[in-house]
Amino acid sequence: MQIVETTNQGLKRAYTVTIPAQDIAARIDAEVKKVAPQVRMPGFRPGKVPANLIKKMHGPALHSDAFNASLRESVDALMREKHLRPALQPKVDLAEGYEEGKDAELTVELEVLPDIETPSIDDLALERLTVPVSDTALDETLERLAKNQKHYGDAPKSRKAAEGDQVVIDFTGRIDGVEFEGGKAEGTALVLGSGQFIPGFEDQLVGAKTGETRTVKITFPADYPAENLKGRDAEFEVAVQQVKVESDPKIDDEFAKALGLDSLDKLKELLKVQLEQESAGLTRTQMKRQLLDKLAARHRFEVPQTMVEAEFEQIWQQLEAEVAKEADPEAARAEIEAEKEDYRRIAERRVRLGLLLSEIGQANGIDVTNQEMSMLVQQAAQQYRPEDRDRFVEYIRSEPMAAAQLRAPLYEDKVVEFLFGKAEVTEREVTREELEAAIEAEESTDAQLAAEKAAAKKPAAKKKAADKTQAAEQAESAAEAPAAKAPAKKAGAKKAEPKPAADAEAAAPEKKPAAKKPAAKKPAAK
Repeated sequence: MQIVETTNQGLKRAYTVTIPAQDIAARIDAEVKKVAPQVRMPGFRPGKVPANLIKKMHGPALHSDAFNASLRESVDALMREKHLRPALQPKVDLAEGYEEGKDAELTVELEVLPDIETPSIDDLALERLTVPVSDTALDETLERLAKNQKHYGDAPKSRKAAEGDQVVIDFTGRIDGVEFEGGKAEGTALVLGSGQFIPGFEDQLVGAKTGETRTVKITFPADYPAENLKGRDAEFEVAVQQVKVESDPKIDDEFAKALGLDSLDKLKELLKVQLEQESAGLTRTQMKRQLLDKLAARHRFEVPQTMVEAEFEQIWQQLEAEVAKEADPEAARAEIEAEKEDYRRIAERRVRLGLLLSEIGQANGIDVTNQEMSMLVQQAAQQYRPEDRDRFVEYIRSEPMAAAQLRAPLYEDKVVEFLFGKAEVTEREVTREELEAAIEAEESTDAQLAAEKAAAKKPAAKKKAADKTQAAEQAESAAEAPAAKAPAKKAGAKKAEPKPAADAEAAAPEKKPAAKKPAAKKPAAK
C-alpha cells in the first residue's frame, strides 16, 4: 500500500492511498479458500471444487467483499501509520476508472482532533449557591397543588348549572325508541364545557337544576368509533342528581388521602424532598456553568469545523422545531436568522468544551464501566416496542458511534463531578429567585462569547437550545463500519424537547421504522 499526503493544513488532512492489484487478488484467493468447503457443484466432492470454478461462479461477490475489506483495512492502516485521530468519519472516495485487476486509488479526506495541552485544574474555585427549603416555600407549594386539584362541592338546589359546573347524572340513550348498548350509566360526573361527551350533549344541560330530568337530542358523529352509531340520531333521558360548583379544597389529611398519601404530614414530607431535589438540580446547573465558563476562558485552540458544523446543525434543528410552535413562526424565524452566527459560535464553544472535558477525563482515568454502559443500553431500550428492544441492543453493540453517543452524557457528568471534587468550593445561601437569576446571568455573560460578540458589535445571543457538546471519545470511533438499521421506537414514546438548562440530558430523537440509526444526543456541557 502506498500513501501520499496531499493536504496538511491546520486540522485538515488529505491522502491518496493506492492498493496494489495483487493485494486485492490475494484477498480474493483467501476468500475462495474460506468458502471452498461449503461450495457444492455436480461432479465434485464437497470441498474439492477447483478455485477457478468458484471464482467463475462467485467472482463479482468475492471481488466486492475482498475490495471492501481491503478498503477498510487500508483506511485503518492509514490512521495507524500517520497516528491520526479523526474528528468525524473520514470521507473516502474511489478514483474514477477503476477496473477489476488494476490498482485501486483512494482519496481520504478528514479533520483530526487537535493536540490539547492537559488543562490545569488545580486552582479551580467555585461558589455553590444553596436554597434551604423554608416553611413558607412549602406552604406556597401546598397552596399551588391545592389550586391545581379541582374540587367540586354541592351547590344549592336552586342553582342552575353553568359552564364549568359539574353535574352528576343518570342517563339512558335510545335510537328510534330502542335502548342501545353502552348508552346507559348512573352517577356519572360531567363538567359542562369540558368536551367529554358527544358535541351538543353538554350544551343542553346548561341551566339544569338538581332533581331535574331533561331530554337531550344529539347526532353521533360520522367518525364515531361504534359502527352501529355513526351518524345516527339519538335521544337521552338525563336525570340530574346533583349540581356541583368548583371550590378550593381544604388542605388537611383528607386532601392528602385524595392524593394517595396517609396524612398531610406525609404529603409535606414528600413535597419537601421534591423541593430539595429541585434546588439541588438548580445548584448543580449553576456550578456547572461556572466551571465551564472558567474552562472556556482559559483555553483557546483550533477545533475541527466538521464537528462544529454537526453541532450547529443540531442546534438549528432544535431551534426550527421551537419556531414551528410559535404563534408567529415567521417573526420567530427572522429572529433566529439574525442571530445565526451567534449560534454558530455557541456550537464552536460546545465542541471546544467537549474536547477539554474529554482530555481531562482521559488524563485522570475517568471512564464509563461495562456495568454502567449495560444499564444505559437497557434504559434506552425501554423507549422502543418490546419486540424491538433486542434489535436496539444489538444495534448499539454493532455501532461504535451510536454506543459512544449513548455513553457520552454519563461520561461528561463523571468528569464534571471529578472537577467539582478537585475545586475549592465555598457555599452561600440564597433564595430560589436569586439562584435562578444567577443561572440566567451566567448564561448571558459567558466571557468567551461576550468578547467575540463585543468585537463584532452584536447583542448577546439567546440560548434556546440545550447546551451540549460532543466529547472526543465519540469522535475517535467515527471511522467505523457503515450504519446498521435501528429499530423503530414504540408507539407513544415522547420526543425530548430542547431545554434551556445546561444539564439537559440526552434522549433519543424521533426514528422512522427500519430506516436510520438513532442519532443519540450529545453530552451536556454548556
